[in-house]
Amino acid sequence: MSTIPDNNRPVIGISCGDLNGIGLELILKTISNSRLLEICTPVIFASNKAINFYRKALPENNLNFQSLKDFGRLNHKQVNVFNCWEEDVAITPGLLTEAGGKFAVISLTSAVQALKEGHIDGLVTAPINKKNTQGESFPFTGHTPYLKDAFNAREVLMLMVAPNMRVALLTEHVPVTAVGPFITKQNILSKLRLVEDSMRKDFGIDKPKIAVLGLNPHAGDEGLIGNEEEEIIKPAIKEFKQQGNSIVQGPFSADAFFARGYHERFDAVLAMYHDQGLIPFKSLAHGEGVNFTAGLPVVRTSPDHGTAFDIAGKNVADESSMFSAIFTCLDIIRQREEFIANRSNPLKKVSNRFLANAVDERIEEE
Repeated sequence: MSTIPDNNRPVIGISCGDLNGIGLELILKTISNSRLLEICTPVIFASNKAINFYRKALPENNLNFQSLKDFGRLNHKQVNVFNCWEEDVAITPGLLTEAGGKFAVISLTSAVQALKEGHIDGLVTAPINKKNTQGESFPFTGHTPYLKDAFNAREVLMLMVAPNMRVALLTEHVPVTAVGPFITKQNILSKLRLVEDSMRKDFGIDKPKIAVLGLNPHAGDEGLIGNEEEEIIKPAIKEFKQQGNSIVQGPFSADAFFARGYHERFDAVLAMYHDQGLIPFKSLAHGEGVNFTAGLPVVRTSPDHGTAFDIAGKNVADESSMFSAIFTCLDIIRQREEFIANRSNPLKKVSNRFLANAVDERIEEE
């Protein structure tokens, strides 16, 4: 029996993603771990029928859940399924269908509404596919721009998080041929401020060390292979150093930076474009990577992979990233609470620091 009071357990909403992808399979595999109920209350935004479809496909899964249509009946001792729709939906694992995208959006928007209304404390999103979600009713290239719009955020940041690294992106879902115009001093400064703020507020790092990657091969080779480093990136780093309290270094040549393990020397890395950051991140995160949207007034995380239609419905998908996404969401919620408490009571922060030092000293003595 858990010793944590029910009202102290964060309520974590989980959107189901594309019905024909691996989202619901991963969700069921993850939340079937009974220990999860000791630290949070999961709420899946889907339908009973969709949950039962995938539960039958996982014969070893003995998940029990409570169905609800309003949060007045939330059960902190069970997994909850918030029914976003009642109609029958044809689920065809592995196929890209209009229905798969339609109900992924319904799940997501329902979860975001619950987040806005304070019914849930954090959101974990299962993967969606742009081909069957983007349109007139959902004119977004993915979760990040949608959440920015939904919460009227001035600026947001895609921050990839793993136990051994954190990688932020200056540009996200932008074609490589269109990246150049986004490499501006103002954009770099804006993203660096978001990285710095997130490290302090979301990860408890007072004076973060941030690395900035170059845009061109060999970081421009002093202007021989492009001039963005000399004319834009270096001046941005210099100005940020003068304004902020973080340690910022760069621009680094991206290939050598990761190959030599420099990412482990920094609290965060700012990459210039999607694949520059995501290829090494996914290669080195060992299946435990998480996509976190920094800059929002709420906490949202996601696994670092897509819908994986090629393995959907085959009971072979690895839930490690989904598990990490839920735990990262919980960690950031608690860290933000501590950050707010420390701001309102600076003496508490000093006390916590002395306590941590005392614990370290005891460990060393033992």
